[in-house]
Parts: sequence; structure tokens; C-alpha cells
Amino acid sequence: MTNLPGDSEPHRLTTSVLITTYNRPDTLIKVLEALCRQTRPADEIIVADDGSGQETLDMIRGFEKGFRQTIEHVRQKDKGFRAARIRNKAIKRSTGEYIILLDGDCIPSGCFVQDHLALAERKTFLQGKRILVGKEISDSFTYADTKTTVKLIRHALRGELSNSHHLIRLPWFPALCNRKQSGIRSCNMSFFREDIFAVNGFNEDFTGWGREDSELAVRFYRHGLQRKSHPFMAICFHLWHEANSTDQLRVNDAILESCTRSKEYFCKNGLEKLDHESHE
Repeated sequence: MTNLPGDSEPHRLTTSVLITTYNRPDTLIKVLEALCRQTRPADEIIVADDGSGQETLDMIRGFEKGFRQTIEHVRQKDKGFRAARIRNKAIKRSTGEYIILLDGDCIPSGCFVQDHLALAERKTFLQGKRILVGKEISDSFTYADTKTTVKLIRHALRGELSNSHHLIRLPWFPALCNRKQSGIRSCNMSFFREDIFAVNGFNEDFTGWGREDSELAVRFYRHGLQRKSHPFMAICFHLWHEANSTDQLRVNDAILESCTRSKEYFCKNGLEKLDHESHE
């Protein structure tokens, strides 16, 4: 049950978790396993697949049989990095009042969904925190490791975890609200369905890695939202991977700069445009 400011009584928000992935079934299965062991399960889980091959589909089908968990699989053709577009497709498919974004290489902590809902507040979007799992342990790191405090502390002391100050869960610690632009990451972010539709979702002008989440935050701010964050709740463990290509970053920076100068919060090439496109 979530008490929202302005509500006369507690309300159980329906929740959709959207997981972005591309050809990483080895890490995606770890994320799905963690989501199936939450203190407060999501009402639906949707994999937003940016063009993965058959191995990912086979893994999802096998996972559903083993866990008796229905996983929605939304896929588009592989035409390069198009995270903005596949997230929009998944958002359109979702039914939850509250949407949580997660990347397919980010293992959520056991209270992840519960924490996002506890921190949900009208006129805000939530920017969650991440602990970086080092290269030397990423292959073997699973949800079970996130539940073993002694092992986590040992990893942190060895330098195998970065941002390890987020390890301690302190629900009584106050959350912060601001309009900071730094540290915006859609690998762990949540918002009300009505707000993402109000700004027309992600801007699909972004292709290639980078800045589509920062641009969304700019439009959220312009729409009247604040960024909410909590250093000790809604934590995920980001598994190491090779750095993404930054070939499109200069172009994406220019799109972000244009948005920053604009007074608009509704992007032209977003959720609404999908209604007029043919299926891939």
C-alpha cells in the first residue's frame, strides 16, 4: 500500500517493471530471477528487447516455465542502439499505474520494487542508485550475492564493488527532491504512467548510446516534476560490461542541448508517433 500526498487513504499502485536488453541472456536471467524474489512483486514484467537473437527468446521461454512467471517480451528489429524506441514500445504495452525502468544487466535488491513504491510521490520521478559490480566478479555475481551481507562487505573491502555506501538499507533516511541534471540514469528510474504519457515518452530522435534519459529528465522538469532520490533505498547492482560505443554522442549532445533551450515538454517523436507506425 502506498500513501500518496493528496490521497485520503492508502492505494495499492499497480506496477510494471520494464527491462531493457540486447543480446545478454546471461545477465537478463539474473535480473529476472531477482524480480521473482521481491518482497513486493511487480504486477507485470516486460522485457524491452532492442533486437536480440533467438537465444534471448529461448531463455525467456525457459524461464517462464521454471518460475511460472509470465514475462511480456516486446522486441524490435536490430537496427543499432535504439533504447528510446524500445522503451516506448514497452511503455505502450504496459498496464501499470507506476512504471519502473531497469536495465538487463542491473540486478535489483530484494526490496527494489517495494522501495520504488514506498518512495513514489506525485509530481516527482524517482532516480534510483546503483552499485557497480567489478569485472572480476560480474560473471559469478547473482541475486544470492545481494542477500549475503558478509560477502558484499568482503567484495567492497577488496575493491570489487564501487558505490558501496549504498549497500546499507536505511528506510528512515530522508529522500531528497531537486532538479539536478547530473547522475540521470534510466537503468534505475521510475515514474507515474500519466507523467510519461504527458511528455510523450522518450525522444526517438536519440539513436546510439547516451543522453536520451537526460533529455527525458529535462522535459519532466519542464512539465513540473522534481527528481526524487534516496541513497539507501531502491538499489540495483550493475554488472560490469565493455563500454558502449560513443559514436553518436556528439549528435545526441546536440539534441539534448536543443531540448534544454526549448520551452516544450512534449517531444514530437515519442509515444504518440508509434500509433502511426507499422509493426516491425
